[in-house]
Amino acid sequence: MAVPKQKISKARGRKRRTHYKTSAPTVTLCPECQEPKLPHTACPECGAYKGRNVILEKDADD
Repeated sequence: MAVPKQKISKARGRKRRTHYKTSAPTVTLCPECQEPKLPHTACPECGAYKGRNVILEKDADD
């Protein structure tokens, strides 16, 4: 079984990972209520997805 001859230093490992960056999520506007939402998901504000309401709105009495 192959075994490393020497320990890889923290700096060397971190240099290798400098390009692993997170990117900001894409945000689109809901065509129904114009609120920002993630693409390919139902709008958390109005519950619309692909032009129809898929999530029932909560009652104001609750």
